[in-house]
Amino acid sequence: MADEMAERSGTPVLVCDPDGPPIATERDALDLIGAAFLGAEVVAVPARRLDDRFFALGTRVAGEIMQKFVNYRIRLAIVGDISRHMESSSALRALVAESNAGGHIWFVPDLDALDARLRASA
Repeated sequence: MADEMAERSGTPVLVCDPDGPPIATERDALDLIGAAFLGAEVVAVPARRLDDRFFALGTRVAGEIMQKFVNYRIRLAIVGDISRHMESSSALRALVAESNAGGHIWFVPDLDALDARLRASA
């Protein structure tokens, strides 16, 4: 499956292929943002596509990638189980909680949970 545009809960979403290329740099984020400019308001990225450095907050990879989405006003949803990363990082747990309280970057367990967030934010 390739990345595909889909309407989810009335919102155009770029749903990224779980087996697509890894996302590890700002350039990778900009590539997704460019693809989203075809009409997506949200980019749904499977957590397993994110380089492990994304979850090690000291590397600043998460901040750089997330900031690109904020700058371009494209919402980002990290979709999937990140519990193994959260178990070892209180800073990551705090980032996830803070992000999920906002409206721009969400960490959700699956696409059904993303649909629920989209309905709630409409």
